Amino acid sequence: MRIISTSSAPSPVAAYSQAIEAGGLVFTAGQVGSDPAGGALPDDVDSQAELCFTNIAAILREAGLGYADVAKVTMFLTDMAQFATVNRVYERYVGNHRPARTTVGVVALPRGALIEVEAIAIRR
Repeated sequence: MRIISTSSAPSPVAAYSQAIEAGGLVFTAGQVGSDPAGGALPDDVDSQAELCFTNIAAILREAGLGYADVAKVTMFLTDMAQFATVNRVYERYVGNHRPARTTVGVVALPRGALIEVEAIAIRR
């Protein structure tokens, strides 16, 4: 296994890595929509989603990968009524690539976040 870490995404706040590569797969940790520079968490789901996908892109880039290499995305939302808003942001990042995806409604997320996203990418 190899740990993947970049200063272009938020530092872990507990005992985990930003991503792990194992067996040709890269597993990102769940990313909430916080700013990597200062850790600020915007108030709206649109801005948080933008930061989630930007942070995942930075982690994938550090691994030498991109969204075209992503096979699976899992999104956690505290308000499923925000699905369409989050989906519009998501589509800008994945483009015509369509990874498998699961979206789960949850009661709460770390730091009071409105969204958390994780991804699994394949090194080809």
